[in-house]
Amino acid sequence: MTDSFFAKFTPKEIAKISAAGTRLRLPAGWSPIWEDTPADKAYIILDGTVSVRQHGEEIAQLGSGDIVGEAAIMNRSLRTASIVALTPLELIHLSSEAMQRLATEMPSFGAALEQVAEARFGASS
Repeated sequence: MTDSFFAKFTPKEIAKISAAGTRLRLPAGWSPIWEDTPADKAYIILDGTVSVRQHGEEIAQLGSGDIVGEAAIMNRSLRTASIVALTPLELIHLSSEAMQRLATEMPSFGAALEQVAEARFGASS
């Protein structure tokens, strides 16, 4: 299993990333991201588990410390998958603007986003 997205950063950087977003909770069963919709936000999972689904079929599960929704923002494309909460979730909501600002102010954030997206798309082929 790979390290979480947050494992790539120092505590100070994690605080900056957290401050750039809004904390929220979602109940099990909710879908904060839908396939084939515009990319306007991403989420960092603080607690809980999500199912990543393409065409209704689960392709992965992600949990605490993982980021979801980043690839479509980076690629300026429609969503390639839906995210469904398997458990109650605690998340950090990041707007696309906040993500772009963080990537500019913290090159390590932009590099980490690229690394995650590359690993996911490489694994899905």
